[in-house]
Amino acid sequence: MALDFKMNFDHFQILRAIGKGSFGKVCIVQKRDTEKMYAMKYMNKQQCVERDEVRNVFRELEILQDIEHVFLVNLWYSFQDEEDMFMVVDLLLGGDLRYHLQQNVQFTEETVKLYICEMALALDYLRSQHIIHRDVKPDNILLDEQGHAHLSDFNIATIIRDGERATALAGTKPYMAPEIFHSFVNRGTGYSFEVDWWSMGVMAYELLRGWRPYDIHSSNPVESLVQLFSTVSVQYAPTWSPGMVRLLRKLLTVSPEHRFSSLTDIQASPYLADVMWDELSQKKVEPGFVPNKGRLHCDPTFELEEMILESRPLHKKKKRLAKNKSRDNSKDSSQSENDYLQECLEAIQQDFVIFNREKLKRSQDPDALDEGMSAPEATDEAELEADTDLESSHFHMCSSVCPSAGSS
Repeated sequence: MALDFKMNFDHFQILRAIGKGSFGKVCIVQKRDTEKMYAMKYMNKQQCVERDEVRNVFRELEILQDIEHVFLVNLWYSFQDEEDMFMVVDLLLGGDLRYHLQQNVQFTEETVKLYICEMALALDYLRSQHIIHRDVKPDNILLDEQGHAHLSDFNIATIIRDGERATALAGTKPYMAPEIFHSFVNRGTGYSFEVDWWSMGVMAYELLRGWRPYDIHSSNPVESLVQLFSTVSVQYAPTWSPGMVRLLRKLLTVSPEHRFSSLTDIQASPYLADVMWDELSQKKVEPGFVPNKGRLHCDPTFELEEMILESRPLHKKKKRLAKNKSRDNSKDSSQSENDYLQECLEAIQQDFVIFNREKLKRSQDPDALDEGMSAPEATDEAELEADTDLESSHFHMCSSVCPSAGSS
């Protein structure tokens, strides 16, 4: 069958719902012509406008279309219809690390060591692309069927060029680095790539111990957290190897200037001297934890909610859009319920970035296309909104509905 590079909803068969969050929902899909499996994230346009999330969606698309890495959840296609924006990404069937923590999986030191190394390669790549992720946490680390880790969810990521600093209070509080809070409270000079490595340290500690190094919750006032980091010291389990403790100490160093925050730093750790980095980067190092292949590693209620409770279920989209089109044609256009909303929806329709990695790869090298790797983009909700510097000439029309973003 000839490949059609103009992607739309009809090119995919919907199989089942696997996740949801403030930015949308995720389902498993199969591309009809190639029969490849993907995760499809879909975001209702009207809800995105009402929640002021359009700019974050656009920025996530802007970032994902320019990056690709073995330990990231990569974007394959993006397209839209009247109701939704769609992002089709790698399908990773091993579940996220939060799910496995909730299932009381006991992660060994060797397993966590591999996750640190795989995420170090991912974060080093993102730094080379001028990207701060800002939401590294177990919820956003997805495992493939072999047990390798992949970083997902770029909806509060930001791009900073040489010499720039990010300033927005963005992320999930228990995983946010001290300098983010300090900069916000004291109107400091901002922060940079080091924040992601702190988050990775918090995540690694949590995987090993079952709880985080600092007792921080979303309800904690930002001012109190600045004080907390200067008064509370991290307690390391006596059963952990001295090498792991030293590595975690370097990742959880309060001062970003002295924190491990690059692949070079990580590779210099004596604890990781035995790591075969070339093999690891090709997924040739066998993970210590392999998810059970006999089950889907997600909450089964997602599918029930989509089928029973969802007012606009995906599997009935085609019939619904045809009905809406018929109704719109018979309606007087002057009876628009919300002019501002309509202007925003029209701006999205015009400015949405359509992307096709399959077409891109074929244009670069017709023999190079390999879609064999494939995982779900988790739609976990970040607890704090990210600001964005993404500008569009169309969004000023509906500023009361889509207010301008601030600093990054």
